[in-house]
Amino acid sequence: MSSEMNHARNEQASPLADKTYEGVLVFVEQVDGKIHTVSYELIGKGKELAKDRDSTVTAVLMGDKLDALPKKLAQYGADRVIFVEDPALEPYMTEPYVKALYEVICQYKPEIVLYGATAIGRDLAPRVSARLHTGLTADCTKLEIGKAGVNDDDGAKPEVIGNLMMTRPAFGGNIMATILCPRHRPQMATVRPGVMTRLPKDTNAVCPVEKFKVENLSEFKNVSIEEVVKKLSERMDIMDAKVLISGGRGMNSAENFAMLEELADTLGGTISSSRACVDCGWQPKDRQVGQTGKTVRPNLYIACGISGAVQHLAGMEESEIIIAINKDATAPIFDVADYGVVGDVNKIIPLLTQAIKTAQAEKQNA
Repeated sequence: MSSEMNHARNEQASPLADKTYEGVLVFVEQVDGKIHTVSYELIGKGKELAKDRDSTVTAVLMGDKLDALPKKLAQYGADRVIFVEDPALEPYMTEPYVKALYEVICQYKPEIVLYGATAIGRDLAPRVSARLHTGLTADCTKLEIGKAGVNDDDGAKPEVIGNLMMTRPAFGGNIMATILCPRHRPQMATVRPGVMTRLPKDTNAVCPVEKFKVENLSEFKNVSIEEVVKKLSERMDIMDAKVLISGGRGMNSAENFAMLEELADTLGGTISSSRACVDCGWQPKDRQVGQTGKTVRPNLYIACGISGAVQHLAGMEESEIIIAINKDATAPIFDVADYGVVGDVNKIIPLLTQAIKTAQAEKQNA
């Protein structure tokens, strides 16, 4: 291949030269005036990405009568808040939100737009990307800016430099795919809750708040919400739990999860599971930890009968303390565990639960 052809290929694949697109924009999800935790996590990640691009993070808040919320966004790292206030934006409805966010992006031209991979984020993001004629990478677990000599194989892939590298599970979580959007802006991604880490809260932080008006939003309401019925879950969300007792294929049956429930109740936590248990119908999908489930960071994670496949480890390896119980001494879970017990989990868990109950009783009677 001639040098002229090489140059043409590199020029075609290089990032957009249009410098009017700048900064990171985070869509802030709120329901009933409560900000979803993934929004704080995305602001934290956005700060990291913005630093690499020498730019800033803008949080976009939508709803009605939410004047107290912009301050919270500043405390978790937002450099600026754009507040779209309109009665048509409360509660969430697809078309008014799509129209409002589309107008914000057209006005401010961010280089990167991030959403939480929640029910709302998954509904909103693809519609906005379609209207903007740009790409969208869904359910990302890793985001980084491509850098020369780090992500470009010593110059072999110039299209990565300065672009957002969006990594997500593919083929059922068996491989990780890194996706680029080098020729269109903004670059857009949804990110799973619990994957990124929020910044420490700074109670003294403040940032500019700009109110953005979108005319006639009510005309975009093509449905009418007559009633909102909320389902109260009897179980703690595994992403909120400080203690997780997680079961794998080694539990042998759905009935044996009862002993994990008892241990979890004793420690003030809840249960979770590997994908294998969900596939077997032993546990519901919302209990699954891993690349195709939820990412958790509890203070204590007890892996019971879990071998430690890479897909599962990706969802729990950031736990503060990991205890593994498995009869296979060579199981990969022991490589990430702080403490390991080799043995039959179905015999060990009842003994552990009883020992903890005894210790708790002695402490109360002391």
